[in-house]
Amino acid sequence: MPFNIITGDITKVSADAIVNAANSSLLGGGGVDGAIHRGAGSGLLDECRTLGGCKTGQAKVTKGYKLPCKYIIHTVGPVWQGGEKGESELLRSCYDNSLELAKQKGCESIAFPLISSGVYGYPKDKALQVAVNSIREFLKDNDMDVTMVLYTKSTFTMDGGLFKSIRDYISTNRDQPAAAKANSFMLGAAKACGAKGSAPGMRMAAKETTYMEMAEECACEPAQSLDQFVMSHDESFSQSLLRLIDESGMSDVQTYRKANIDRKLFSKIRSDVNYRPKKQTVIAFALALELDLEGTGKLLAKAGYTLSDSLKFDLIVKYFIMHKNYDVFEINQALFAFDQSLIGC
Repeated sequence: MPFNIITGDITKVSADAIVNAANSSLLGGGGVDGAIHRGAGSGLLDECRTLGGCKTGQAKVTKGYKLPCKYIIHTVGPVWQGGEKGESELLRSCYDNSLELAKQKGCESIAFPLISSGVYGYPKDKALQVAVNSIREFLKDNDMDVTMVLYTKSTFTMDGGLFKSIRDYISTNRDQPAAAKANSFMLGAAKACGAKGSAPGMRMAAKETTYMEMAEECACEPAQSLDQFVMSHDESFSQSLLRLIDESGMSDVQTYRKANIDRKLFSKIRSDVNYRPKKQTVIAFALALELDLEGTGKLLAKAGYTLSDSLKFDLIVKYFIMHKNYDVFEINQALFAFDQSLIGC
């Protein structure tokens, strides 16, 4: 996917370019800087000696040497001094300049550490937000796979209030008791038949009543024949998606970039009327199109999926849609915090 968050060792990540959180001398140091120099070998230090250092917020590029990348982009992050010394602007420049250098070198993929969040003391949640804002803006106009590599999960933090709100929503809505689910089913069946819970023949209070019995008692005459039903529901996922994009007024490019979807995958969907996407891909497009829960459910159904209150991933997605927050980048941060798969291809 165009933007991804993972945990691991950045020196082991295969990408066209990896970013080094360097010091101004570019001659190596501790943390990520030291690990990259050790992994690349002595040739990296020899080349860095020719670069004349680097100013805070700027970036310079070298070859990748023994690392699994073509290039190493060295950038110098700011030291945290309370947030009133232009730290956010300098940190933003680190990401902006690194992405621009990668683009100039023709890179299709780049991996970042969380710059300045180690010994330089930049608060991790604030550092991540600066990173995401820069990457989001870059990907609006550019096709590149960008990966944020966190050394451990403890490196990641998100807004405590938002985390608690999502956690409470999951706790309230996940895994309802069987009796509550049965009651919900029966009430829904009653509505479908135009009946009230107290109507004759509706054994709403009978504990032994099964779902199948309830459905049989409330069976309504079909409004359409089977042939008519199939004919009215024969729009594929691909056809439905392309129609929704046209109706939204967005271009294809705007849509797949907003959805955090790779251009090549979108081309496959467009060219294959019977393409079967992953569930995360369908949800990505639903968010990009800013569909409500009903619209999201309809698009998912075209690919054979549904949103379930038994799945934490689905509940998190529902939480954001209900709050009319369709920002895939922010939603992916929440999914990462709850150890869920991210949205995109």
